[in-house]
Amino acid sequence: MAVERVAVIDPAAGASGDMFLGALVECGLGADWLTDLPRRLALDDQVRIIVEPVDRAGIRATKVRVLVDGAEEVPSAHSHDGHHHHGPHRHVREILERIAAAEITPTTRDAACRTFELLAEAEGRVHGKPARSVSLHEVGAWDAVVDIVGTLEGFERLGVDRITTRPVSLGSGWVEAAHGSLAVPAPATSILLEGLQVLTGGPVEGEAVTPTGAALLRVLSEGPPPEGWRPIAQGWGAGNRNPPGYANALRLWIGEAVAEAARVEVVVADMDDLPPEYLEPLREGLTAAGAVDVQAWAVQMKKGRTGLRVEALCAPDRAEAVSEAFFRHGTTAGVRRQSMERRVLARREMIVLLDGAPIRVKVLDGPDGPRFKPEYDDVTAHARRSQVPALAVAQQAHDLARTAFRQGLTEEQQ
Repeated sequence: MAVERVAVIDPAAGASGDMFLGALVECGLGADWLTDLPRRLALDDQVRIIVEPVDRAGIRATKVRVLVDGAEEVPSAHSHDGHHHHGPHRHVREILERIAAAEITPTTRDAACRTFELLAEAEGRVHGKPARSVSLHEVGAWDAVVDIVGTLEGFERLGVDRITTRPVSLGSGWVEAAHGSLAVPAPATSILLEGLQVLTGGPVEGEAVTPTGAALLRVLSEGPPPEGWRPIAQGWGAGNRNPPGYANALRLWIGEAVAEAARVEVVVADMDDLPPEYLEPLREGLTAAGAVDVQAWAVQMKKGRTGLRVEALCAPDRAEAVSEAFFRHGTTAGVRRQSMERRVLARREMIVLLDGAPIRVKVLDGPDGPRFKPEYDDVTAHARRSQVPALAVAQQAHDLARTAFRQGLTEEQQ
């Protein structure tokens, strides 16, 4: 298993589309792809993007401003039903058509459409109207398109394996809406936050998370951060306000998971009539069905008979196939299944050359430093070719890998 690259979103000060964009720019993506986005959305005659460094409570952050016909969306105006603004409006259907025609990847396109559908569904629930009838005023519509498409494309460009989020701040107090004051979070935002972990209290006064920010968190988040991970980069995306006392910015970490905990299924069978020479075909059948580990040992069964207990470890979605493999390749009349948690060290693979022959070596991220384990198949194949004992080949490969790793000359396979 290659080391897993994870993104960790920290919305302790809230979340909005422009905050996401600023954090992504700071995480190594630069700004060229973002400033070119209006052209790829066929909005370059209306939309201009400004990226600039700012200060938020003494922390350098990046602020992204989206100007539509020279105007910037008012931060507190997040209504999607058109009541806040006069002038042209854009229905969600028109926005989805614009996204469908954009020069973006299918992955970004699908996620962007899903995000706007969530926004429309939330507003529809608040106002008791169909989602497809929801509209946005023109400035807010194109601003949201850039925020959403840009954020989703940015995460795709990062190339992370998993996107996680820490609890999001709700803010406090009241916001002004079309028909009066509303307690934070506003109704549509609270709907979009369903299923996410939230923070109450804290220093944020007013609206901390916008509907766009909440919708992006819903689409992006694959759960909380892993228990163990190593930060390798971070960026701060600035919000509009610069209040005293705290940094109004969203922090984004890029990291590597150093350990993994996952649910696995254990499938077990006891057999007292399986000839020992047929254990290997059973093991091969279980592995082909999806078992990641197969163990067997002798057990004392009924009437004093000696039998075999065979235990196969697999992902939950492969448990049925592994059970079937027991029946096809073994002699058991039944299996037992149990779900449990498996924790493994993060690992990567490197290649060393031993007398010109490539040998793969697993590098495990142990708590006390890296561990090196040459691949058995490569070791035994080289031992047969070179007429050198396999243990000696394994030791040589181990030493070469350790030296290369320390010198930073590894050839990693992600």
